[in-house]
Amino acid sequence: MYAMKYMNKQQCIERDEVRNVFRELEILQEIEHVFLVNLWYSFQDEEDMFMVVDLLLGGDLRYHLQQNVQFTEETVKLYICEMALALDYLRSQHIIHRDVKPDNILLDEQGHAHLTDFNIATIIRDGERATALAGTKPYMAPEIFHSFVNGGTGYSFEVDWWSLGVMAYELLRGWRPYDIHSSNPVESLIQLFSTVSVQYIATWSKEMIALLRKLLTVNPEHRFSSLMDIQTSSYLSSVIWDDVCEKKVEAGFVPNKGRLHCDPTFELEEMILESRPLHKKKKRLAKNKSRDNSKDSSQSVSAALLSGPQQWATGQNQQWATGRRTNFVLL
Repeated sequence: MYAMKYMNKQQCIERDEVRNVFRELEILQEIEHVFLVNLWYSFQDEEDMFMVVDLLLGGDLRYHLQQNVQFTEETVKLYICEMALALDYLRSQHIIHRDVKPDNILLDEQGHAHLTDFNIATIIRDGERATALAGTKPYMAPEIFHSFVNGGTGYSFEVDWWSLGVMAYELLRGWRPYDIHSSNPVESLIQLFSTVSVQYIATWSKEMIALLRKLLTVNPEHRFSSLMDIQTSSYLSSVIWDDVCEKKVEAGFVPNKGRLHCDPTFELEEMILESRPLHKKKKRLAKNKSRDNSKDSSQSVSAALLSGPQQWATGQNQQWATGRRTNFVLL
C-alpha cells in the first residue's frame, strides 16, 4: 500500500506556493533512503498535483507527544541514530531539510522513524551557503537568525543537526530546550541564545546529556553536524550502524496497530469533508469540460505549473513552515 498526497493547483498558485511545490518534487525525485518518506510516482490532472509516497501508519512524533507518550532514552537514542543516517544521506545529496521536528517524523508500524516534508528544503552545492529565513522558529538554529539580522556568510547543513537536538530534547522532557514561539521577534531570539542556558535533567544519563550538548551548541563550528561527528559520542559507541540501517534494532516504542495514529477531529475530518473529493472528480471534470471556457481555464493552471516556479516566485526570503493544504488517500 501507498499514500497519495494531492494538492489543488489553483490554490498553490493563489497562495504563491508553486516554487516550494516544485522544489519539493525536484528533491523527492532524486532521493531515496530507508529513513525518508520516499516518492514513488508523481502526476497531475486539470485540478490537482499528486505524489504517491511511502505509507507509514505509525503516526508522527508530534501526535504521540500530544498523547503523552513517555519516550525512553533508548527510544530517543534510536531516533537520533536513524535521523543521523537520514541527514548524512541528505548532506551527500547537497540537501538541507530546514524543518526537522516531531511533526515531520513519521513512524512505521515497527516504530522506526522516517523524515518527511521537503516543502522548504534547499539544495546547496560545494562552497555555497543558504541565507533565507526558513523553518519553524522553535527548531531553527541560531545562525539562521544571525544571518537574517546581521548578514554574513549564511548557514549550512549544521542547522538540521541543531533541529535534531531540539527534537530529541523535546521527546525526552516533553517540552523544548528554549521557550520560543512563532510570535517571537527574530531579533529577540539572537539575544536569547546568548543569555539563556539549556537545563538538562539530572536523571538523564551523562552520555545522553553530553550528546545533546554537542547537538545544541550555539556555535555551528563546534556543533555535532555529521554522522562522523555523532559516531564519536560515547553514548553511541555500542551502536552497530549497519543494524540500524537495516532496521534490525528493535524500537523501544511501537505504535498500536489497532489504533488510528492521527487526530480524527483534524486530519480525517479535513479529508472526509473535502469540498471537492477525489471520488467525484471524474464526474466533475466531465461536467466542466462541457463549459466553453473550461479548456482555457484548465490549460492556464496547468501551464502555470508546468512552466516552472520561476515566474511565480515573489522573491521573498522568508519561508515559514506553516503547512500548505494537502490531503492524503490510501492506495
